[in-house]
Amino acid sequence: MTTSNKHPGAPWRNFYGRIRGKGLRPAQERYLDEDLEPLSPGPVGWDVNPDRHPLDLDATFGGKAVWLEIGFGGGEHMVHQAQSNPGVGIIGCEPYMNGVAMLLGKIRDAGVTNLRVWPGDARDLMDVLPDGSIGKAFLLYPDPWPKKKHHRRRFVTDEHLEPLHRAMASGAEFRVATDIPDYVRQTLIEVPKAGFEWTAQRPADWREAWPDWLSTRYEQKALREGRVPHYLTFHRR
Repeated sequence: MTTSNKHPGAPWRNFYGRIRGKGLRPAQERYLDEDLEPLSPGPVGWDVNPDRHPLDLDATFGGKAVWLEIGFGGGEHMVHQAQSNPGVGIIGCEPYMNGVAMLLGKIRDAGVTNLRVWPGDARDLMDVLPDGSIGKAFLLYPDPWPKKKHHRRRFVTDEHLEPLHRAMASGAEFRVATDIPDYVRQTLIEVPKAGFEWTAQRPADWREAWPDWLSTRYEQKALREGRVPHYLTFHRR
């Protein structure tokens, strides 16, 4: 479970990978041992799919529409979406194993069956998603990498946005939430350049576009610390 499975030819290969923190409870260790492998979306890692064959999502989800959550944190939003949308299959990716363990516990408690989990880099997963296969994607409170010299590590760069654009269906929705003003700036510059359209006309538009929003612990932390969350909705051109 602690073996790194990093994208071998990408500039972010030294920054990400499976990272296991301290403090996993025995129950969480059991979730990882018992539940993670059965919830795999298929052969994603370079060790098992070096030729990058596309995943068979129809076989995995029985022909359902497929959504993607990039960096699901503790998994509360992902489980909420699975409960609210049983006719959709959802894949979540998260390299931090503590967050993965938290999600697996929530999946057990909720009893949802329409979720799959990739415990690694989002880019590795996007490389094997079939073209046009994703109907909706979420990027919620991603790592802000606040130092300017680290901004290229943010998700909203062409190294990530181009494969995401390829994997998403025409017109598919891409939701971004962040409480970092400079991340908002970079998102509004880079995401449209990658082939997505921002259609908001006024600040409150996001509430109509996200009627199923569930406040996450990251949003609540931002509000407690006096930061203003921003919610951006794009559509794949």
